[in-house]
Amino acid sequence: MKANFILAVILLAAFQNVAAQNNPALRAVDRVRLSEAFRIGDKLGDRVWQGWRKAPFAVLLVTPEYEYLIRHPQPSADFTSLGYDRALKSNVLFRKRSQRTDLLAAMPAIKGSFVSTIVVGTAENTSARTSTPWVVTLLHEHFHQLQSSQPNYYKDVDALNLSRGDTTGMWMLNFAFPYNSAEVQARFSDLSRSLADALQASERTDFTNKLAVYLDARRNFERSISADDYKYFSFQLWQEGIARYTEYRVAQLAATQYKPPAKFRTLEDFTPFEHTARAIRERIYNQLRTVKLSDAQRTAFYSLGAGEGLLLDRVNRRWRSSYFVEKFDLGRLLSAENLGRRL
Repeated sequence: MKANFILAVILLAAFQNVAAQNNPALRAVDRVRLSEAFRIGDKLGDRVWQGWRKAPFAVLLVTPEYEYLIRHPQPSADFTSLGYDRALKSNVLFRKRSQRTDLLAAMPAIKGSFVSTIVVGTAENTSARTSTPWVVTLLHEHFHQLQSSQPNYYKDVDALNLSRGDTTGMWMLNFAFPYNSAEVQARFSDLSRSLADALQASERTDFTNKLAVYLDARRNFERSISADDYKYFSFQLWQEGIARYTEYRVAQLAATQYKPPAKFRTLEDFTPFEHTARAIRERIYNQLRTVKLSDAQRTAFYSLGAGEGLLLDRVNRRWRSSYFVEKFDLGRLLSAENLGRRL
C-alpha cells in the first residue's frame, strides 16, 4: 500500500512537471514591459487623471501563437491558468491566439464580460516598435479604460444618437463624416494650423490674439458641418484626442519625475521617456501643420484633440477636473464662460 502511494506521488509529480514544460510562457522582455506599464500607472496615473488607478487595467497580450490574459477579473473558460506572477501582480492565463498580432485597442474582448480589455501585440509587432513607446501607448489605451469606466459612459454615448442602427460599436470608426468635402477640408486645415499657431505663440499678447483666431476658426468649422457631424467630431476629440494628449503627459511626467527600474533601462531597445515625450509632441505639432483630412480621416482628430488639451493646459489648468462632466465636447471647456478671465 505504502509503495503504491509513493509511486502515485512520483507519477503525479512527473505528470505536473511535463505539463508545466508543455505550457507556454511569457517572454522575459514582455514581462518587463508589462510590469513597467503597470508600475507607471500605479505611480503616476493619479497625477495625470484623478482616480485613474481605480480604472481596470486588464490586458490581453497577443503573441504569434498564444494570447496571455493579465489582470482581468472575469476570465472566460477558454483560458488556462499559468499561476500568479509576482512581477505583474496578477494571475496569468493563456489560450491559442484569436486576435491580430498588431492590435492596439481597448474593448470588451473577453466573452461574457463587459470589462474593457487592452488587446495589444508585442512591441515588435505593433506601430510602437520598441519598448518605451509601447509602454506609453499601452497607457493611452489604459486611459480609454478610464473613460469607459465612468458612470453612464455607454448610456451617454448611446444618447448621442450617432450609431444609426449599428449595435457593434463600429460606427465610432466608420461614421460617414464628410471627409471628402472641399469646404470641410479647407476649414479643417485652417482650424488645425491656427491651433498650431496658438500653441507655439510665446508672448502673452500674441497668444491671446492667436487663441481668438483659433476659436473663431472653430466656430466656422462647426457651422460648415451638420449637427450630427459636429457631435461625432467633438466625440472623437474628447475620446481619442485626449487619449493622445494623455500619452504625452504620461511620457513627460515619466521623463521628469520618475526613474525606470534597472530591468527596464537595460532592455536592448530602451530609450528615455524624454525622447518619447518629445516625439509625441513633435508629431502633434507636425500633424496640425500638415494633415490632410481626406487622407487621415478620423485619425486627423487625434492631434487636434491633443492640441486642444495642450491649449487648455495653458488657459485653464484645472480643466481636467471638468473633463468627465463636460462629456464629449471640449468646445464647452473652451467657451468664453469657462475661460472667463484666465486669459
